[in-house]
Amino acid sequence: TRRSSDLFALFINAAILVLAAAVFHSSGHEDVAEIQDAYRLLSPLLGVGIASVLFAVALLASGQNSTLTGTLAGQVVMEGFLNFRITPWLRRMITRMIAVVPAVGVIGFFGENRTTELLVASQVVLSMQLGFAVWPLMRFTSEKAKMGEFANPLWLKILGWTCALLIIALNVKLLFDTFGPENMRDTFYHWFA
Repeated sequence: TRRSSDLFALFINAAILVLAAAVFHSSGHEDVAEIQDAYRLLSPLLGVGIASVLFAVALLASGQNSTLTGTLAGQVVMEGFLNFRITPWLRRMITRMIAVVPAVGVIGFFGENRTTELLVASQVVLSMQLGFAVWPLMRFTSEKAKMGEFANPLWLKILGWTCALLIIALNVKLLFDTFGPENMRDTFYHWFA
């Protein structure tokens, strides 16, 4: 179920990107940078009144899939690692509230006109967390004592550790490029001015 869900999300996200790239590039609208602009421009450009609605439904489906993946990950962590079991409906409510409440609060505080900047900031935070997920995953799956015959072979260890170190190095560079000393003042002024 989880693999089919991830595959479904891949196709939805790919369809959103392909549609936007094809429609906006061919019509000369290469300056579309925000979701609100994309949503408003789709129907007039395609000549189909329902295009904007389908785009919104695709975005909603993509978000729901992300929430589902987060809920399943939360279940694995709580039940498998913390040995903490609760009823499924309560677990879903808790994990979705953890996802939704901060997002609504931040959008309410900063306003709808900063939605794209908040989306980019959330992606930066998610990319920073990727190194913290890949490192223990590589350590765990490479240990023969824990994994037995299913432990990573040497070629996979080399490939995995190379990818993990590359991800971490790129995230450190992104961190310094975004929040370096020369950018801190501009970033602070831009968000809170």
